[in-house]
Amino acid sequence: MPLTRRRFLAASAGSAVGLALGSGARAQSYGQRVALTSDEGKAIANSVLPGEITGQIPALRGVTYAGPREAETTLYEFFDFNCPYCRKAAADVIALHASDAALRIGLVQNPILSPQSAQAAKVALAVQRKLGSEAAWRFYGGVLEKPGRVDGPGALAAGTALGIPSAELKEIADGEEVRLALRSQMRIAADLGLYATPSYVLGNAGILGHPGARTLARMVASTRRCDRLAC
Repeated sequence: MPLTRRRFLAASAGSAVGLALGSGARAQSYGQRVALTSDEGKAIANSVLPGEITGQIPALRGVTYAGPREAETTLYEFFDFNCPYCRKAAADVIALHASDAALRIGLVQNPILSPQSAQAAKVALAVQRKLGSEAAWRFYGGVLEKPGRVDGPGALAAGTALGIPSAELKEIADGEEVRLALRSQMRIAADLGLYATPSYVLGNAGILGHPGARTLARMVASTRRCDRLAC
């Protein structure tokens, strides 16, 4: 059945409110496992995460990837399209991808802020399902480079601009595969205690908030050298 605006809003609200609860019993306690400061000189909350949970991330449905499939290091960003800090993060993550050809980046949906965020996440996952990671990566950058709230209609417009007919995009966004993908991605975020957006997983380390472009690049370099956020 084609996705009506009313049904789209209702389904997305259920995703944003119900899934955000997660399974708090497994959520992590974040302090400063490694002493780190952001580009602005502020302390960065970070923690060592359980390998049995982070090991599930590569098998998640619908993750958008950029960079080589066989990369030794993968950085996962968990984000919300309506998180103001995610706009700055998107520009920095895209620049990091352009400057570090050996790094693999995975974008994981965590629309915890509003039903509109869940609407946008569903459209992003529909783009991923229809056209693959390259198009979904362009969707991510294009949507987050524009100011203002992102909602279902706005996300649909961005998706149709990539060449997917609106009716087909709505149908995919309302499908079971997208529902399961969004549920699994949000569940992992909850299990890892990623209650801030954006948050990152790098190896078995979790980082709450955006540390800035320079610090993010240093953490990637340190992870390669010594498997820690700072050597």
